[in-house]
Amino acid sequence: MADEATGEPGQGRLVLAATPMGDIGDASQRLRDALGSADVVAAEDTRRTKSLAKALGVEITGRVVSFYDHVETARIPTLLGEIEAGRTVLLVTDAGMPSVSDPGYRLVAACAARSLPVTCLPGPSAVTTALALSALPVERFCFDGFAPRKSGQRREWLRTLATEPRACVFFEAPHRLADCLADAVAVLGPDRRAAVCRELTKTYEEVVRGTLAELAAWAVDGARGEITVVLEGAQPRSADPADLVDEVEALTATGVRLKDACAQVATANGASRNELYDAVLVARRDGEA
Repeated sequence: MADEATGEPGQGRLVLAATPMGDIGDASQRLRDALGSADVVAAEDTRRTKSLAKALGVEITGRVVSFYDHVETARIPTLLGEIEAGRTVLLVTDAGMPSVSDPGYRLVAACAARSLPVTCLPGPSAVTTALALSALPVERFCFDGFAPRKSGQRREWLRTLATEPRACVFFEAPHRLADCLADAVAVLGPDRRAAVCRELTKTYEEVVRGTLAELAAWAVDGARGEITVVLEGAQPRSADPADLVDEVEALTATGVRLKDACAQVATANGASRNELYDAVLVARRDGEA
């Protein structure tokens, strides 16, 4: 396993830098310094990056190149060459952290494959900001990027969250939010709690909290701006072992050992495997009486 390298002074390296999501005041001093000193600035949108630098009072002295989804793969060899030649390449996206649902992952992977130094300037993140504002238990969470666009695929994805105990954060386009929340009600039920965070750090920041049913009703009127959704983790189910006996017997009928069948069914339903095993034995005795 290769060690992560961040590079020595004067050595070429890739620098990932988080940019403000909306409030310019969230820009770090390290971002300002990097914009002004990098040999190459690879930007998701060159115009927005130049506007950001101007707003920060920074002059970009390096070469600015575009680095968005459709040109990402083609740009990588050139940027690797710059780093290998001893230059600093700064990678920025329109907002937030590169490579997190934004361009950057492939370039980082290519640098890692060549053992080229990569470092990061941390900063604003819609994911952690939404988690903090959600008022939901978020000690453990997962991030799923953008929700699938089509309803069938979206419902299939939501089914994977039906028993997910961690909170889930995902992005959604404003024009698909109402349909996404309606699908969530259909798949996960109306009572699961969530929070819809809109325009984080911007002038019209809004956080709407409630059950999925309440949020789906709210979203019918439409929402604008950048959307981040936090979904509450599934509550553990506490099933009565006696209600699971038939499920265990169905498994044993296929050749699964009784103890293994009890373990499998108990885990899936949040029940005690020992209590379920005892319930199966009692049911068998009663059936023989």
